[in-house]
Amino acid sequence: MKDGAPRVSLAVQYAVAKTTLPVPATLRRWVRAALARDASVTLRFVGRREGQTLNALYRGKDYATNVLAFVYDEAAPISGDVVLCVPVLRQESRAQRKPLAEHCAHLVVHGILHLQGYAHDTARAARAMEARETAILAALGLPDPYARSGAARR
Repeated sequence: MKDGAPRVSLAVQYAVAKTTLPVPATLRRWVRAALARDASVTLRFVGRREGQTLNALYRGKDYATNVLAFVYDEAAPISGDVVLCVPVLRQESRAQRKPLAEHCAHLVVHGILHLQGYAHDTARAARAMEARETAILAALGLPDPYARSGAARR
């Protein structure tokens, strides 16, 4: 780790079979790339039922979504959870014709940015968040997720 880089305490939970999902070392690299300050983060990979339940409870939307971010403390270190719904990730990666790991990297970065206050609730905020995501993914050697066929802008 380079001097002065944000520190991260990362817990990874697999509530689904972790076959073909990124390993914790890879997830840590993606999380660190997206952090601008110290953080304590849990990444949780869930199935459709848990994803739908959480989305309904906390966002009032009765369907499973790809990623949810829960901020518990915005002070340094940031504390929060990022929940990724594996069946939705698989479905989207197939529809967008991209590797699952590439799509997962994008959504981990997306969730970590949400923990740091980024949003996409207005066109301006969405452009800023997408630009930051694209820059982080490029630094990781990954393509722009919004330039690929089938990838919808948020």
